[in-house]
Amino acid sequence: MLNILIVEDEENLGITLSEYLKGLGHGCAWAKNAKEARELFKSEHPSVILMDIGLPDGNGLDLAREFRKLRKDFVLLFLSAMNDPETKVEGLEIGADDYITKPFALKELILRLNRILSSQSEINKLPEEISHGALKIWFKRYEVQDAQENVITLSQKECAILELLYTKKNNAVDREEIIEKIWGEDKFPSNRTVDNYIVKLRKWCETDPKNSLEIQSIRSIGYKLIVN
Repeated sequence: MLNILIVEDEENLGITLSEYLKGLGHGCAWAKNAKEARELFKSEHPSVILMDIGLPDGNGLDLAREFRKLRKDFVLLFLSAMNDPETKVEGLEIGADDYITKPFALKELILRLNRILSSQSEINKLPEEISHGALKIWFKRYEVQDAQENVITLSQKECAILELLYTKKNNAVDREEIIEKIWGEDKFPSNRTVDNYIVKLRKWCETDPKNSLEIQSIRSIGYKLIVN
């Protein structure tokens, strides 16, 4: 059973989501604005947050940033009518696990949530800490440490891509497999989207020439994480 916090000011959608998720056996708390969300975040300690962006007393993006600073151990999904790429990217950069545009089917929401939870389950099978010289990875915490010992927080998708490459280290992983396992049926990602995430990961993992985790490009295929 999941402990879910719904942050949604649209009453019909809030009621529908709450009743549907409770019917699946999950615990649900529903906040209609940012003030109520802050109170429920502290009292309910949710494991999943479904966050609208346009709230009557604030912005869901700012609220998500606030929550991520306090805790990182929850799944965050944005549910918004705003479907421009800039807002989606900003949401993912905050650390959202997914971004679903309204209107959406309830079944789609559950499928995406289950995919995220399945990915986290795979991460939980890895060691608590993985070290390569000064470079460190904490998959469960969504954190990495570069060669200068700076601790960097990864988004869920950055962490999931790194985890996929790490579990298949020294073997090529094609872009289509990355998209299928990380995004599923979402039409938003493309090969270019994957490439952009790899650029971000390289900024961390290739900071130590002696102990670098090199993400090697495989022409016309995808990527390979070289681990010595």
